[in-house]
Amino acid sequence: MTENRLIEGFLEMLATERAAAENTLVSYRRDLEQFLDHFSDRSLIDIESTHLRRYLTRLEAQGLAASTAARKLSCLRQFFSFLFAEGIRPDNPALSLESPRLGRSLPKLLTEQEVETLLETAQKRVEKTPDLKNLRLRALVELLYASGLRVSELVSLPFSAVKSGQPYIFVRGKGGKERLVPLNRRALEALGAYLDVLTSSCATAPKWLFPSRAAAGHLTRHRFAQLLKELGAEAGLAPERLSPHVVRHAFATHLLANGADLRAVQKMLGHSDISTTQIYTHVLEERLKALVCEKHPLAKR
Repeated sequence: MTENRLIEGFLEMLATERAAAENTLVSYRRDLEQFLDHFSDRSLIDIESTHLRRYLTRLEAQGLAASTAARKLSCLRQFFSFLFAEGIRPDNPALSLESPRLGRSLPKLLTEQEVETLLETAQKRVEKTPDLKNLRLRALVELLYASGLRVSELVSLPFSAVKSGQPYIFVRGKGGKERLVPLNRRALEALGAYLDVLTSSCATAPKWLFPSRAAAGHLTRHRFAQLLKELGAEAGLAPERLSPHVVRHAFATHLLANGADLRAVQKMLGHSDISTTQIYTHVLEERLKALVCEKHPLAKR
């Protein structure tokens, strides 16, 4: 079996047996192609732990981020485990490799006022030119901040995710897990105005909530990120400070800052492990400090 067919078989196994996300499959394919290109003069059977260590050390010397190195290592471990399970190799040489230590970097932050300015800018666009393009962008931004969806979840929402008269949407997240996401009044109004124009321009209900001419049939993550940065520039926000993921961070951070329960935020973000959500507890720490300073009986003495 050729190396390319082995990669295809490995990715097919991840997709069917482990419900791996499309983004993961794309990243793993790129990682494996890079890896095999590096060892083009060596058979997969002959690769040993020492070769893998040297390979990862070389990538690290090139300035590879610890999180990226950890993903590449995870990919190689699973790939060689697959080769072992298929009887192509007698062992998994990646098992003995140590994972790089990951720092707990805090997410980029937007203030509540900055997000409000962003939303107001989208609203002004609609008021000036209420066409489908501007209505769609306002609906996207309002939905993103109201729900904290991953950008891949947002742009690929099926039309059926919205139920008429219901203040929530159905979302299928990582691993095919479904969750119910409530929406606030502003998001519902923006979505309703967009859908009125969208459905009036379609003979039948579209498959996707945000259809486009892209190969996938819906708006791409990359295009939405571009549109968001353009809107941010119009709102006076530096492009490097704004992305769909930053708005997702703002959703979680602002909820916690206003007293939301960490478990509730975990469910809304679609995190399977609460430790992933706990990166936002730096906000809670600041709230607790302020609470002690303001409410403790000895604080003002």
